[in-house]
Amino acid sequence: MKSLPTLLLTGAIVATVSACAAPRQGPPVKVIERVLSSAPGKAQPSAIVATEVAYAREAKLQGQYTAAGQFAASGALLHGRNGPVPALAVFQSTANPETPVEWGPRTVVMSCDGALALSVGRFRDQEGLVGNYVTTWVRQADNSYKWTYDVAGRDDPQPPPRRQFEDGDIVVTAIDSILGLVATCPSRGEGVPPPPAIPIGEDGASNAQLSRDGTLRWRWEHRTDGTKYVTADYYYEGEWVTAVEESLASPPEG
Repeated sequence: MKSLPTLLLTGAIVATVSACAAPRQGPPVKVIERVLSSAPGKAQPSAIVATEVAYAREAKLQGQYTAAGQFAASGALLHGRNGPVPALAVFQSTANPETPVEWGPRTVVMSCDGALALSVGRFRDQEGLVGNYVTTWVRQADNSYKWTYDVAGRDDPQPPPRRQFEDGDIVVTAIDSILGLVATCPSRGEGVPPPPAIPIGEDGASNAQLSRDGTLRWRWEHRTDGTKYVTADYYYEGEWVTAVEESLASPPEG
């Protein structure tokens, strides 16, 4: 399989996590607006980044679950320890934590028409533990995006603590960047070949969704050992490419 084509969006997030680091404050929303204004076509990964920035901001202002409910589409699913459950029911029956989770996207993959997208990124929870998350976004009638599926899992093992620097140390940090992957639009009169057959996985619940333009497919599985598995393939220059593959573990029961 060929290497993934990339659209690198720099300076376009508020909170990101590097390989072993925790989220940190990034450039202002105006930077994102400049990226959006220059992005061609309907599929703009920066639109998802901007939505995540707004979501994270509201989580700090209003509370984690209040904001999650506002940005959730009707019927949104939260993939928990025992499988996906209706998200809004969870948020309505659970009090906001004192401190919201911090998170930031690292990869965004979109269908050719921009109607369906997945964001994959890093988070740090209230206990200071870090991990990966995947969120599915669907464009609404007003061209805004709302999420329809969300899953997360902590790193196991956790990365070592960050080194504490002394006064006078010169510290060089990585450039904040996001990988944007956009499916190829077929030429006029040409169709998109169907994606590869879904392999038979482990026993457990699963579901899959194909974008309405046929250029992006994603699916989730909840395996019998409790693993939450998500994968996404997108159509690029005549072939299907795997863009996302995450196996996320549920935390041990307390």
